[in-house]
Amino acid sequence: MGGAAQARPADDPTQAQILPGLDLGRLRPWLQSRLDLADGALDAEIISGGRSNLTFRLHSGQQQWILRRPPLGPLLPKAHSMHREYLVLHGLAAGDVPTPTVLAMCEDEQVIGVPFYVMELVPGRVLRAPEEVDLTASQADACATGLVRTLARLHLFDYERAGLGRLGRPQGYTERQVARWHGQLEAVRVRSLPALDELGRRLNTGMPRARHSSLLHGDYRIDNVILDERDPGRIRAVLDWEMATLGDPMADLGMLLMYWGEPGEVFASPVHEIPARAGFPTRAQAVELYARETGWDLEGLDFFVALAYFKLAVIVEGIHARHLNGLTVGEGFERISEIAPVLAEQGLEALR
Repeated sequence: MGGAAQARPADDPTQAQILPGLDLGRLRPWLQSRLDLADGALDAEIISGGRSNLTFRLHSGQQQWILRRPPLGPLLPKAHSMHREYLVLHGLAAGDVPTPTVLAMCEDEQVIGVPFYVMELVPGRVLRAPEEVDLTASQADACATGLVRTLARLHLFDYERAGLGRLGRPQGYTERQVARWHGQLEAVRVRSLPALDELGRRLNTGMPRARHSSLLHGDYRIDNVILDERDPGRIRAVLDWEMATLGDPMADLGMLLMYWGEPGEVFASPVHEIPARAGFPTRAQAVELYARETGWDLEGLDFFVALAYFKLAVIVEGIHARHLNGLTVGEGFERISEIAPVLAEQGLEALR
């Protein structure tokens, strides 16, 4: 976690420190009218691990919350919608998919310059790197089981009843995804990427037909969930809903499997290496569990695993482009240029 950058006392708001992407002096009065700040005090810190939307931990006395806002710099069309995240979390509150409770939404860009929302801070732990995995074999198995079962519950969730039926158009989802991510690649392109271009061409042919329609997370993986401190098999909250939409649930499962590294593979990131640790089931076992939980035929899944590699490679390339322009916050961007080519090759392998 990055170091906290604290605001000046509340009686001297003109001296409030402006964090990258978060002006505490402007935020304080807006937040004070909606949450009970301790004596008007407010400080914040950037939470590490995010490589897209910015996430801040807010402090006021003993109270803590989470604030989410878009990244710095120009944004891709329709990307990073705070209102969309807010609506998804609000709708899921009535179901059995664990999510943080949203507390306030701000669409007035006069406050901090962009829309943002505030939600509760859910206690627990997030596994972001293999060295953080201190689980026994049985705990690792339980963690993986909870991860897959939570995804199945999300895909079985009645999104129409929750008022989320207008979140997207399930019909033609796969075709639009392939076209959209081709367009996103061109929007962020800063170099030649032959393998990624070839993967994109392969995805344009042989798209499987959709058999189910679900609410999708869009970036479901082990480091986007909060685990219970004592029981790692219990998922306390699913985080980072910025890519949520309606579509083929195989896209979410493909994303999870893309991140589900196995021993002996080349890992594109530390997250990919986590499920390769002792005790975690194989990809095939994860697929079997998901099929049992949903009762669905998983034909065409390989295509969606390859699509997940393509999407992540484009996202990473966009972050690389922002980093080249000095528009990233935090650490860990120095070697990000190496990731997209690895992902592209692995995506091609998934289609063989």
